[in-house]
Amino acid sequence: MVRIVKCPTCRRDVPWRDDSLYKPFCSERCKQIDLGAWAAERFVIPGEPAHLPEESDPWKSRDER
Repeated sequence: MVRIVKCPTCRRDVPWRDDSLYKPFCSERCKQIDLGAWAAERFVIPGEPAHLPEESDPWKSRDER
């Protein structure tokens, strides 16, 4: 028996099988919409923000440290 789950984006039924390419999403489109929402910070995981020590901040150049 195949388990059916709801697509997190559009709520369509999605069969949960090994050959389902986009599970838990129904399509590449819904998968990309979800990824875009995370990138735009519309979804967040609760908790304190992570803080890197200044010396190990990869986004700062050596002159800024």
